[in-house]
Amino acid sequence: MGRSKHQECGEAPEPEPEETPERSYQELVENVNAIARPLASRKLTRRLYKCIKKAAKHKQIRRGVKEVQKFLNKGEKGITVLAGDTLPIDVYCHIPIMCEDRNLPYVYIPSKTDLGAAAGSKRPTCVIMIKPHEEYQETYDECLEEVEALPLPL
Repeated sequence: MGRSKHQECGEAPEPEPEETPERSYQELVENVNAIARPLASRKLTRRLYKCIKKAAKHKQIRRGVKEVQKFLNKGEKGITVLAGDTLPIDVYCHIPIMCEDRNLPYVYIPSKTDLGAAAGSKRPTCVIMIKPHEEYQETYDECLEEVEALPLPL
């Protein structure tokens, strides 16, 4: 009764499947949806991941559509980072419009899985807002400057 099927047959349990190998930036960019503009460069994407990790350590991020939308409506400031491979786009297509109305910077990155991992979560995340904080202000300012320099879509 207490034995599993593997123990009865004398077989070793199957090892966990290995994680998928990391895909390159170019492969990730091929999977982004039509509204993913402005899309961060490879260099900016890495900087944003670094900034998100630091912000997550200090609990200065807002994660998920519902939470980001709530704090945008409350007038909170920060950089909004959206995942470009989220489908259906109806889930979060209103977030960039809210950011533009409030003159807040936003940027798309290619992968929601990587965005979730940078925030310290095992789950993919389609939207994150990075709030400014004195502990990582220099990194935040660099990212802010580059994001604001990106051209907005027409």
